[in-house]
Amino acid sequence: MSIEHLPEWAPLLEDLERRREIALAGSGPKKIEREHRYGRSTARERIHKLADPDTFLEFGTFVLTPTEDGSPLASTFICGICDIDGRTVAIGAEDYSVEGGGTGVHLARYKGGWGGFVEEFALGYKIPFVMLINGVGGSILLQDEIGYPELQSSNPTFPMFDLLEHVPVIAAVLGPTAGSSAARANISHFSVMTKDNGCLFAGGPPMVKQALGLEVDKFALGGADVHTRSSGLIDNQVANEDEALATVKRVLSYLPNNVSRYAAIVSKWESSDQDRLLSIVSPSMRRAYDSHAMINCIVDNESFFEIAPDYGRSLRTGFARIEGHAVGILASDCRFMAGSLDVPSSLKQQKFVELCDRFNIPIAYFVDVPGFLVGPKAEEAGVLRFGALALKAIQQAKVPVYTVQVRRSFGLGGVATGCRNPLSVRLCWPSAAWGDMPIEGGVEAAFKAELDAAKPEERAALKQALAKRFEEQTSIWRTIEKFGAEEMIDPRDTRKYLARLVRLAYQVPLPAFRP
Repeated sequence: MSIEHLPEWAPLLEDLERRREIALAGSGPKKIEREHRYGRSTARERIHKLADPDTFLEFGTFVLTPTEDGSPLASTFICGICDIDGRTVAIGAEDYSVEGGGTGVHLARYKGGWGGFVEEFALGYKIPFVMLINGVGGSILLQDEIGYPELQSSNPTFPMFDLLEHVPVIAAVLGPTAGSSAARANISHFSVMTKDNGCLFAGGPPMVKQALGLEVDKFALGGADVHTRSSGLIDNQVANEDEALATVKRVLSYLPNNVSRYAAIVSKWESSDQDRLLSIVSPSMRRAYDSHAMINCIVDNESFFEIAPDYGRSLRTGFARIEGHAVGILASDCRFMAGSLDVPSSLKQQKFVELCDRFNIPIAYFVDVPGFLVGPKAEEAGVLRFGALALKAIQQAKVPVYTVQVRRSFGLGGVATGCRNPLSVRLCWPSAAWGDMPIEGGVEAAFKAELDAAKPEERAALKQALAKRFEEQTSIWRTIEKFGAEEMIDPRDTRKYLARLVRLAYQVPLPAFRP
């Protein structure tokens, strides 16, 4: 029915559309054009790029941001629900072009970004939450609107941390980000940052100059390289916004809607030639191998997505599929520190194992670890303290952990690669070696007096004789014969074993996995 026949509705709907035009105009053409020049989209543009067509349902469309001259200005934060590859998610996006995307402290209730409506909505409906971050956190102008300075210790954080316990939370940093927005990026299960525009800091260059008198470039202070390689605050970096949004989609595809579900199983998959494993991995401990090539040979073709590739590089982590089933992958990388666990790789293991355990994703761990990193710098960094966190995470996991013993497993570093819950299994390759410590180091420690007393020309021969003696006593076959591990396998059968076990894991009633 035409509204011409309902004249009492006409002014109401005209006002609605006028206000909608203000909301959709965002910060106005000049500021939007500036964002486009920098290669950045507006908040709504980013949501529409990520969402399936015509699925974005917005909440808080008509919220306004105060201006000095009193003119109406659109919201700093856009939120709602949308479908991504057919799955409904809650989504929030900061609009940097509107008052720097500042948190809506002037509102009766936050829309999101630091708690608020859309995050409570995601928690209530148990659906994933996606954050598109590009904001300054606080704003003097918005604070002035409420008429008094907030006591920060009184600010609630609900439901930011509660969300992490129930649904996947994915963050994409797509431009300059500071303060509470920067902290929010890390309160997530996975984060990605763009190299061209992304930068993140507790306080930006102006605050650094005021506090310390230092002039610093925003990318040198908190660019993608800083946070994916040094701080570990961000998991992955990509070239630009479009790649970041594609990464969000891919990570979501490996995760279930919530902790009460399994991840979706992909019906179409292909496998690699398993014979290639023998040419990729040498049984010689002195020869490094490509851990990525090994992983890709075992999992479904093109299914491995690495997480935090530039941080803690002696350990590779990521999602993959085996016969269409999502699995968490950990793999020692002997090309870096010989595969030793240091502080970054320990923290990386802790975070990833807890993620898999939270969302019912079985874990396959390909082990070639000589132990925790040793030396003065490692000790000063607290390697054992952080290594204990990696050990605790995997030992307390409720999901199956399938430890594939590729080569070495020594000391506490080896303990941190397996789990003794009833669902877990240890599969060993004949190239494996394990024990309290490597034989050479053990001989040096146990027979130091005898070796030091030997003549220089006799020392090497004595050490070799002692090592040979203990090699005979520490054959891994003695462990296998005593059922110290579940099975010794031909490396080429690894995929076959894992496929059967992973299929079985997806049949376990989920309450069996919960604490």
